[in-house]
Amino acid sequence: MFHFAEDHEEGMTGRISRPPLAPRMHHAFSHEGKMASSPQFEYRPQQQRMAELVGAALDGNHAFVCEAATGVGKSLAYLVPAVTFALEQKRKAIICTHTINLQEQLISKDIPIVKQLVGDFHAEILKGRSNYICPTRLKRALNESADLFSSSEAGELKMLLDWVAETEDGTLSDLDFTPSARVWSLVCSEPHACTPRRCPPGSRCWYQDVRRRMEQADVVVLNHTLFFTLLASADETTAEDCNFLFPRDFVILDEAHTIENVAAKAFGLHISESNIKFELGRLHNPRSRKGFFQLVGDKDGVREVLQTLDHVENFFRDAEAACKFNALGREFRVREAGLIEDTLSLPLQRLALRAQKAGDAVDREGTKLELLDLSKRLTNIRVGIKAFLDQENEDHVHWVERTNTDNRIVSFHTAPVDVAPRLRQIFFASHKACVFTSATLGIGADEQLNYFRNRVGAEDARAACIESPFDFKRQMKLYLLKKMPQPSEPGYLDKLEHWITHFIDLSIGRAFILFTSYSQMTSLADKLEEHCENSKTTPTASSAERTASGPVWMCPAKR
Repeated sequence: MFHFAEDHEEGMTGRISRPPLAPRMHHAFSHEGKMASSPQFEYRPQQQRMAELVGAALDGNHAFVCEAATGVGKSLAYLVPAVTFALEQKRKAIICTHTINLQEQLISKDIPIVKQLVGDFHAEILKGRSNYICPTRLKRALNESADLFSSSEAGELKMLLDWVAETEDGTLSDLDFTPSARVWSLVCSEPHACTPRRCPPGSRCWYQDVRRRMEQADVVVLNHTLFFTLLASADETTAEDCNFLFPRDFVILDEAHTIENVAAKAFGLHISESNIKFELGRLHNPRSRKGFFQLVGDKDGVREVLQTLDHVENFFRDAEAACKFNALGREFRVREAGLIEDTLSLPLQRLALRAQKAGDAVDREGTKLELLDLSKRLTNIRVGIKAFLDQENEDHVHWVERTNTDNRIVSFHTAPVDVAPRLRQIFFASHKACVFTSATLGIGADEQLNYFRNRVGAEDARAACIESPFDFKRQMKLYLLKKMPQPSEPGYLDKLEHWITHFIDLSIGRAFILFTSYSQMTSLADKLEEHCENSKTTPTASSAERTASGPVWMCPAKR
């Protein structure tokens, strides 16, 4: 393993002392350092500075907030010191990103580079458990498919069985088709059915296997949502004396500008009309006449589900009528308790007790667990509805949302007005090594990042703002259109085509165009293809311009 410095033995103890990490990172990212041996390396003083500051934060066991602008190369600037620190101190590095896509980029692209520089180490990617299929649940679902699934859903189960025999990681991202939500909900990993005891080593349970590997890993890569979910879930932690998720671990949070919103959602309450109907449909689906009550022959339970579905419909239509949505409004702020009468909690309570009774009476362990879990889910929904209507969390904002479609779906939401106290306690109240970084944290000329630090409770954390190595003033221009139709208005696509064509010509074809709509992207790609072909052969263009006019990229924008 490469330590970026000479090791020194300390007396007769056999312990190894090493120089501070910060100066070693300064050297590693210099012209003469280990990084320079890579053919892809380009010396950037900004990257060197960030790596040095991250090293100092880890060595000092303190929090550090760093805005690293585009082009700094922040992934390597935090990965190299983090991995070095983890290996030398035998501590686990938790790397948090905002999306699964970024997780996979770190694992497949950046971490292999770090291994070439630092030496081999064990890195694992962890996704939310509902992303993993559970072979135990799949086997049970196949055995009971006649009572649980329609013929088309049973066909999906057989496709999943074939896929399980070949998949490498057992997650949704490895699937070449999209299973229905109902099918996947009954075969994915869930705490009640997918446990180390029920899915031991050798059972081909990918979630339990990755959990076991994660215990031994030097680096664990996960996303922000899962990180906060694990923090809130005591049964997911590995020890009572854990620092964040493990004993003596430390955390690097990339894309940290999203943390406030992610934390607010994690600490809030979310109850959806569609989700309640979905859970009821697992007990009994009126259309397919399949479900767990059919499986156990509980006719009274079936009748209870049908009655509860009527209560759900009436309850949420009353809620929608009580909210003064404007013509295009999709949200309504609820400022006082008692928005509507709670006509749903009692039916949910009766149904939860019915599911529990059915579960207690059944002999098959898998079916028992599923029914008891559904009972627990319905109880949690009932408690959530009461908390929302009574506004039990006084420090939360409450609102109602509805989908802006013909088949409107209503949902209840709450979120803390201020997440800073909770985040301060988690990250900053004691001496814990943690790094918050993003390309966009500051506001205006706020070089100390005070606005962000106040929003997340990091008032006492050290901060730095590292500028981009790109000369934006000289190398770019920003154009803003004064007027553009709304996407829903007539003529929008024509205007979009006009302006995209304009800027393709202005940039001599060097265009990278992002869309949030696949249909718009494909439609405009067809229309622009002829224009781009004609631009290559226009008699007024020089040979250099004709060569440059080709590479136009049109891609969907992903967050």
